[in-house]
Amino acid sequence: MDYRTFLIKYGEIAIKGKNRYLFEDALVRRIRHALLKVEGSFTVRKEQGRIFVDCEGYYDFDETVSALQKVFGIVGICPVVVTDDHGFEQLAKEVVSYMGEVYPNQELTFKVDARRARKNYPKTSMEINADLGEAVLDAFPNMKVDVHHPQVMLSVEIRERIYIYSTILPGAGGMPVGTNGKAMLLLSGGIDSPVAGYMIAKRGVEIDAVYFHAPPYTSDRAKQKVVDLAKIVAQYSGPIRLHVVNFTDIQLYIYEKCPHEELTIIMRRYMMRIAEHFAQENNCLGLITGESIGQVASQTMQSLAATNDVCTLPVYRPLIGFDKQEIVDVSVKIDAYETSILPFEDCCTIFVAKHPVTKPNLNVIRRSEEKLSEKIDELVKTAIETTEVVTVE
Repeated sequence: MDYRTFLIKYGEIAIKGKNRYLFEDALVRRIRHALLKVEGSFTVRKEQGRIFVDCEGYYDFDETVSALQKVFGIVGICPVVVTDDHGFEQLAKEVVSYMGEVYPNQELTFKVDARRARKNYPKTSMEINADLGEAVLDAFPNMKVDVHHPQVMLSVEIRERIYIYSTILPGAGGMPVGTNGKAMLLLSGGIDSPVAGYMIAKRGVEIDAVYFHAPPYTSDRAKQKVVDLAKIVAQYSGPIRLHVVNFTDIQLYIYEKCPHEELTIIMRRYMMRIAEHFAQENNCLGLITGESIGQVASQTMQSLAATNDVCTLPVYRPLIGFDKQEIVDVSVKIDAYETSILPFEDCCTIFVAKHPVTKPNLNVIRRSEEKLSEKIDELVKTAIETTEVVTVE
C-alpha cells in the first residue's frame, strides 16, 4: 500500500479548551522540525481538529514514522488512504479495495467506525457503518463482524475528503516541547539524567543542559559520551544547548579543604549553584536532575534537602520515586542505555569518599563550606567564564 498521508492523533491537547489551538500549532511546528531531516517533501496541516502530514514524491515510510514517533504530543500515527467524495458506491469500492490490499485472504474479525465531520453527507454514521460492513462481508466471506473485540478497526472519516485507515502506530504521548517553558538539566554520563531529561521534555518543557567536566581526571571520551547522550535526548526534545563546565579546580579545592565524607554533598551544592547561574542566564524556570530517593548516599532525603538549600529556582526530579530497573527500562526504550554504560567515568565518580555521609546536617555542611571562602568565589567565576557551550541536535 502506497500511503501518501498520515493522520496524527493527539491526546491531552484535546482537553485544552480555548487554548487548544496554541498546543495544536506547537505540535505542528514540532512535526515540521522532526521531518526536516527525513528524505522527502512533507506538508503539515490542520483540519477540523485533526493534523495531517501529506507526503509528496518519494519518501521512506519507516524513516518518516520513526521521526514522528519521537514527537511529544502525538499519541497515534495513522497511515491513511485519501479519496474524494464520488458517491457512496465509489466509497464502498475504495474500502473493499483497501481491505483486500492490506489484509489479503485473511480470516479476521472487523468493525467499521465511521465519523461524519461533514454533516451534509447523505448517510448517517450508523448507516455508513452498516452499509460499508455489508460491502466488506460480500467481498470477503472469510471475514466476520465483531463489534466488541474486532481484530481490525476500520476507520472512515468523512471530511472535505474521505480518509480510510485501520492501523494506529503508537506515538510518544505527552505534550509538545515548548508549551511548558524551559529548564536546565544537570546531565552526567550515567543512566539517570538522560532519562530525567526525556521525561521532563515529554511534559512539554524545552531543555538546556550543563555537564561538569574534570580533566585530566575525566577524559575527552567521557565528554563525548555526554554529548552523545544529549543527542539522544535531543531527538525527542529538539536542540539542546549543552554547557560544558571545567570543574577540576573546584573539586580539588573542596577535596583539599573539606571533610572527605562531605565531599559529594559539597561538590553537588556547587554544581547546583553553577547550574542555576546558567539557568537564570537562559530564562529557565527550574533545574532538572536524575535523582531518586535513596539510590546513593547523595540522594537520601537529607542529602537532597542539603543540595536544594543553595537553589532559588525549583528543582524538578522526575525519577524521584523510580527504582533502578524502572529507570533502566526507560533508558533502553529511548536507546540511551548502551551509551550510558560505556566505561568512561564522569567527575561525580572520580572524587567519591569511601564512607560518604548519608544524613548530612545542613549547619555542619555550611560550616565546612566556610573553609572554602578564600578562593571558591574566584574558582566558580573562572569556571563560569570558561564554560564551553555546544549546541546539540
